[in-house]
Order: sequence, then structure tokens, then C-alpha cells
Amino acid sequence: MDTTYSPPQGEIPVLHHDHEILVVDKPAGLLSVPGKGPELADCLTARLEKAFPTVRLVHRLDRDTSGVMVFGLTAHAQRHLGQQFEARKTKKTYIARVAGRVEGKTGTVDLPLIVDWPNRPLQKVCHETGKPAVTDYRVLKASDEESRMRLHPLTGRSHQLRVHMLALGHPILGDPLYAPETAGNFPRMMLHAEELRLSHPDGNNGVKFRSKAPF
Repeated sequence: MDTTYSPPQGEIPVLHHDHEILVVDKPAGLLSVPGKGPELADCLTARLEKAFPTVRLVHRLDRDTSGVMVFGLTAHAQRHLGQQFEARKTKKTYIARVAGRVEGKTGTVDLPLIVDWPNRPLQKVCHETGKPAVTDYRVLKASDEESRMRLHPLTGRSHQLRVHMLALGHPILGDPLYAPETAGNFPRMMLHAEELRLSHPDGNNGVKFRSKAPF
């Protein structure tokens, strides 16, 4: 498998910006933050800093995931948003295409996760040392080949949705880490952050940002 980092070029779609926050639609294949080494320096935050010099990281999306990401533009906004993510007060919705037919309409995966040290950056289910991780899901459409899912992570563990779908027996299609046998058949990993709900740092009003899945 070719693991060369060749991020997509072009403008980053801005979904919203004001005096406190910036919301963008991250393309698949672009790191949220720089990786180790100069070849991994190109990332979403570096690109945004050119237009928004005060941009501040609040959360991340995996390189191969696309969709809604919020940034603070002030120290207050970064702190305010960070506390919401930490306290699990934000609501995140993802769209995924997964392998095979998922039985039933809705369900919950409640499996603790921890880094798989010999195989970093992979994560794994571990009931002894894992941190709590919970994902609610709804099946939108299903065939024998694949199912379209709406995923609601209630916790924010690294690779949570990817490992939980794998544990369910239905890995996300095109996932180079957890379903490498499907990666060659899809132009990207079929996981998109569709919606993010949070409280605005200025006034605490509830706001919602959406980006339609491109697949």
C-alpha cells in the first residue's frame, strides 16, 4: 500500500466565521495538524493560519476523514470550545459507508479503547486497560455489499468510529488502517463528519454546522 503523504490541494471551504470561531469543511487526505518531519508539515492548521493568523486548534479529525471542524480565533474561544469537547457537551454526527449488511436499525457500541503499542497508531479494544468509548449508530440504508450509517460518538477516543465499526464486524470502507483490503477499491475512507452542534463562545447560544457527505 502506498502511504506517501500527498494531501489534496485547493481552497479549504469555510462554512462559518465570526470574531470568535472559524468552521471549515476539512478535505479527506489532509492532516489536521503537522506530523513528524518536514514532509508532513502541510496541514489544515498551517493553511488556515495564512488567512486567519489567530486560528487555534480545538479538536482534530483523522487525516482520512473529511467534514466539519471548528477552531477558536481567540484564547477565550479556544478555552470555551475545549471545555465543551472535554465535558462531552458537543454533539457530533458522522456518515459512514461500511462493509456488509448491518442488521437492525439502531444500536450502540460500548467498547473501551487503547493504543495498540506494537502497531501504533492503531487502536484496539481492551477491557482491562482501555478508556471508555461509546458510539450510537443508525442504519440509513443496507445491502449485502455495504451499509450506510449515521454515527454519533458519545466519547472522543482516537480512531473510535473506525475501531467500533470494525468490532461490529463492519469496517469502514476504504480505511487504509483497519480495512486495508478495501482501500484500493475506494478513492478515500468513507467517513465524513456531517454535523457539529455546540454552544457559541460569545453568548453560549446553541449553533449547528453541517457539511453534506461527498459520497
